[in-house]
Amino acid sequence: MSTDHRRASPLSQRAVAHAPGPRARRGARAAALVTLLLLAACHSVPRAPVEEKTPPRARAPDVTREARPAPSVTPGVSRPTTHVVVRGDTLHGIAFRHGLDYRDLVRWNRIRNPDLILVGQRLRLTPPAAAKASPATPQPPAARPAPSAKPRVEAAARPATPRAPAAAAGAARPQWTWPASGKATRATTVTGNRGLEIRGQRGQDIKAAAGGAVVYSGSGLRGYGELIIIKHNDTFLSAYAHNESRLVEEGQRVKGGQLIARMGDTEAREVMLHFEIRRNGKSVDPLQYLPGR
Repeated sequence: MSTDHRRASPLSQRAVAHAPGPRARRGARAAALVTLLLLAACHSVPRAPVEEKTPPRARAPDVTREARPAPSVTPGVSRPTTHVVVRGDTLHGIAFRHGLDYRDLVRWNRIRNPDLILVGQRLRLTPPAAAKASPATPQPPAARPAPSAKPRVEAAARPATPRAPAAAAGAARPQWTWPASGKATRATTVTGNRGLEIRGQRGQDIKAAAGGAVVYSGSGLRGYGELIIIKHNDTFLSAYAHNESRLVEEGQRVKGGQLIARMGDTEAREVMLHFEIRRNGKSVDPLQYLPGR
């Protein structure tokens, strides 16, 4: 009986042999503890901060600054304050060149006879200062050629052209017509004068846009080539540039639609008519005056 109690069944022996001993249990507990510590450490280590960066928003343009137009500066060289008369000059031509009303030149320079200017004569292109002598001050005698100055008289510039009968005050606007046929585009000269470029064929007819008197017919205004200027009344002028040939002379009266020149490309990059309308000496947009077509 006792012997059977001390002996274990084979199944019991196997169970005892595979049951963990105290050392194994301590090792398992230690391994479990290490695992728990590692897991705790993983949970306790703070994550690196994650920053979701979005591309920087493009700065909105300064609409106010971009929409503001650039200062209106007239292209090219600034306007001179005086003009020295050379052979071939006329008062209307000088005024046209500098964007002035010829009547201002007459007043600012106290010109007694607008039809006569002299080679070498210096004309002011700006109004005199208020501190200058009043108009009642007599003009210096030196302004009148001496009788012995015959060579100077012979070298005198062309008269400003015989004046056409003055238009009545408040005269009606001229009856404008197109000066030539062809494709027309707005254009601005290097000096800031507005006009039209009408492209056509060499030798094509160019006609007066309205009736008036020819106050300039020549090639003395740089950049305009063969040029004709017609005075319609005390307010309006019209100009026809780059002609192949001019068919009218200064002082001649013309009717609206009358043939005055042939189209060309003198001082131009191609065959065209450069056409301008001047109101009180200032260029205006011709399309505001010409009839629709």
